[in-house]
Amino acid sequence: MAATHFERLTIIGCGLIGSSIARMARRQGVAGEIVVTDLSGPVRERAIALNLADRVTADIAEGVDGADLVIFAVPVLAMAAAMSAAASHLRPGAIITDVGSVKGSVTEALSTGAPQGVFVIPGHPIAGTEFSGPDAGFAELFVGRWTILTPLVCDDPDYAEALARLTAFWLALGAQVEVMDAPHHDLVLAVTSHLPHLIAYNIIGTAADLEGVTEGEVMKYAAGGFRDFTRIAASDPTMWRDIFVDNKDAVLEVLGRFTEDLQALQRAIRWGEADKLHELFTRTREIRRGVIDLGQDSPESNFGRDRDRL
Repeated sequence: MAATHFERLTIIGCGLIGSSIARMARRQGVAGEIVVTDLSGPVRERAIALNLADRVTADIAEGVDGADLVIFAVPVLAMAAAMSAAASHLRPGAIITDVGSVKGSVTEALSTGAPQGVFVIPGHPIAGTEFSGPDAGFAELFVGRWTILTPLVCDDPDYAEALARLTAFWLALGAQVEVMDAPHHDLVLAVTSHLPHLIAYNIIGTAADLEGVTEGEVMKYAAGGFRDFTRIAASDPTMWRDIFVDNKDAVLEVLGRFTEDLQALQRAIRWGEADKLHELFTRTREIRRGVIDLGQDSPESNFGRDRDRL
């Protein structure tokens, strides 16, 4: 059996990420059978209509039965309940992973709820768009993007082999793979993802409050930067609610630093410190160029628009 091949892949939750995994796993032939479980009837109907899986069910226990790779693709605060529903039917030797944007609490939920004999390896593909649901997914979502795995501290050779197999799976889906510990992941993502979303939600709320004052001109004359904020702020509210509740310590730490930097910028503007402003803007432009050089600027949201899905 090839290193990237699994006899039965079960995906719990068929939103943007779950449906994209199903599409690319089928395209790459890394699973003999693909099973999708979702509690939503309309989602299951769309998964069937889109031919995303060999079998679609509402029963998590039934869905994970016999699977050698199980991917939890549900909101982070729903992980514990999903694991509870799955635990009794997980086969010994199965690899258990997830796609949540917070790893500390998810690691605890999955590892404490899992039965003996399975390999829990939390993960997070850093890929997405502002769209949600099975229709939003597309096979190329993970191509060239990073997937972070946060394995448990374990010196078991079988666990190391499971980690290697899961790494190979993500590589087959086109991702780049990085391994780090859960607390570090949560701090890094608070900077690179969670805080930007918080800012986007807040600035769009401010603009909405100003609509009456400006007679609609804020939305009417929205420039590119503001449109980028509206795209980010259109993301799944349930997912982001859970992220901020679950990763509050890291987010608040980063938010405190950001607030201090913003106050310094406010002073520079007030006192007309042009050199200081120019220095900041030059440095941040270089960071932007670095992101592009690393290939992390692919327009993910455009991938999923106006194209035929698998």
